[in-house]
Amino acid sequence: MYVSEWENGRRPISDRYAGILRNLLGVTDAELRGVVEPVSPLAADGYDDLLSRIDSASSVSASMVKTFNDQTELLRTMDRQMGAAGLVDQMTGHLAALEDALNFAVLPAARRPVALALAGASTLAAWQAIDSGAIERAWRHYELAKRAARDAEAPMYLAHAMGEQAYVLSDAGRPALAVQLVRDAQRCLGQSGSARLRAWLFAAEAELCAHAGLVDDCKRALDAAMDAIPPGPEDRDPDMLSIFLNGAHLARWRGNVLGLLGEDEAVTSLYGALEVMDPTFVRARAGLHADLAQAHLARAEYDDANTHLRQARLLASRTGSVRQRRRVDRLSERL
Repeated sequence: MYVSEWENGRRPISDRYAGILRNLLGVTDAELRGVVEPVSPLAADGYDDLLSRIDSASSVSASMVKTFNDQTELLRTMDRQMGAAGLVDQMTGHLAALEDALNFAVLPAARRPVALALAGASTLAAWQAIDSGAIERAWRHYELAKRAARDAEAPMYLAHAMGEQAYVLSDAGRPALAVQLVRDAQRCLGQSGSARLRAWLFAAEAELCAHAGLVDDCKRALDAAMDAIPPGPEDRDPDMLSIFLNGAHLARWRGNVLGLLGEDEAVTSLYGALEVMDPTFVRARAGLHADLAQAHLARAEYDDANTHLRQARLLASRTGSVRQRRRVDRLSERL
């Protein structure tokens, strides 16, 4: 009854229920209530307020930027283990503080470190929005991340934001356009970026090519990713902290892509990845079980597919991943 009255405007959403619904749905308060947040105007002539904010921004020190980055890292860890739905308010406040610091920083020496921190945080917020099903918010966050990366003169951050943004296009039913965007990201990066990021972009290209039906291009991109990935178990890119990728992660990604193509080899790759996967990557583990279900479905092994779908649904529900739940629902329809 309450939901009906909320939807029809007969009852306002109380603060108590708004707090519950924001966490459940992974939306901001403004998105939940359908209101446009006003921009606070400066005072009458504006100069005193403007100068005060410029002075505050100019005093953002290296330690303050480190604090911003530490907050992003904490949110990234919480997202990886618990999911994005309950982090919307924290992420919104974090981005607002970073944007405010950047908007009133004047000189490049002050702007670049803040812009770099904003680029990383915005990309994380965008991926969280995708996971929560808030596609328009995700797109806007990626645009913010790209602007910040350009301001920071950081081609790696720009290429990564473009590569992730391509997934929005693919999920929206434009996989061919997504392939073009991820290839533009590769051109933007050139040879200046890390080998791990190049491998990530090639793997993303392979997955998007699979969705676009470009089989030969997909396999070429997979081979390029395997050639580019650095050896060893280290998975964190020191120059691009949002990238977690090593040979084991890439094996899982390769299995996912081969599963999209209906290749028998996918099952072997995916089970190998499942054995070595970090258990703290809860949402990624949900995706891996969905990958295995898809690979078993391609081989008409329905009992095995159903087993993995149950695991994927359980983990997706634990993290509140709308994107993963939708995928599980689509695969369940094929049983």
